[in-house]
Amino acid sequence: MSKVILESDRLFFRLIDESDFQKIHDLHSLPDSGKFNTIGFPKNIAETIAIVKPWIAENKLAKIQRYTFALESKTGQEFIGLFGFNLGKANYQRAEVWYKILPTFWNQGFATESLKTIIKFGFSELKLHRIQAGCAVNNLGSIKVLEKAGMTREGRGRQILPLPSGWSDNFEYAILASDPRDY
Repeated sequence: MSKVILESDRLFFRLIDESDFQKIHDLHSLPDSGKFNTIGFPKNIAETIAIVKPWIAENKLAKIQRYTFALESKTGQEFIGLFGFNLGKANYQRAEVWYKILPTFWNQGFATESLKTIIKFGFSELKLHRIQAGCAVNNLGSIKVLEKAGMTREGRGRQILPLPSGWSDNFEYAILASDPRDY
């Protein structure tokens, strides 16, 4: 198992590895969790492995630029979902976040808790200036998560997301290191 490198009150964040292929495939195959996913639904486990292998390889680099975490509950180490944290060019001091939670764990605060943990990590440990995220305009759950974590809606990209249902507009969110936070 990969080393746990972050934790929150209820979650461990560990870098994904080969043992996660089936869990990630199952997560990406669910209609509810795939509704707003730009990579679509995998046809089979081989397709999932092809998508996830580069993520694992990136996690093994000496200097990680794209973290992909498995979120696990501290009680029983149950797989809850994925969290991505992609650093941009160093001189911009920014990163982009994404997450995908199993529907059985929706509306329990896990996405907000994980996002706040990553934001704190980005500003405190990595000394970033800006952390940003995007979400489909109809993804009300993610909109709530981003706003609860203190992110500000900055704009709207028209028909930028290739979703299973067709092209979708995207809301752009960001938080700056100088923005007030209660965490």
